[in-house]
Amino acid sequence: MKYSKSEILDKAKELAQMIAATEEVDFFKKAEAQINGNQSVSTLIASIKSLQKQAVNLQHYGKAEAHKEVEAKIDAMMKEMDEIPVVQQFKQSQEDVNDILQMVSHTISNTVTDEIIESTGGDQLRGTTGSAENCGCH
Repeated sequence: MKYSKSEILDKAKELAQMIAATEEVDFFKKAEAQINGNQSVSTLIASIKSLQKQAVNLQHYGKAEAHKEVEAKIDAMMKEMDEIPVVQQFKQSQEDVNDILQMVSHTISNTVTDEIIESTGGDQLRGTTGSAENCGCH
């Protein structure tokens, strides 16, 4: 059976909807809402953004020492933010969702490769297609 690109995209959208309905995505949305409602995080983000603008200006005007100091402050604030439990939860939830997406991507890629090898009479252990097996190229 042959499928059109449109049919494949429809299935991809269906798969995306399934992924969006997982516990991992639900936890991500809740963690993001907590981040957005956390005053400590909001204050740190605003401070970091302000310092980042300063850093760009200092770098532009060639003030290397001042730029270095501002970058150190930014790093310290980022470290402080990373220690906030809700930020840790948010980052973990991002990783969990990314893991699902990577798993789906790898599964699709590996399955397509295996199907090509199998349909051409190739060798899955060596990862060669039938055309490579029969060409005498080895």
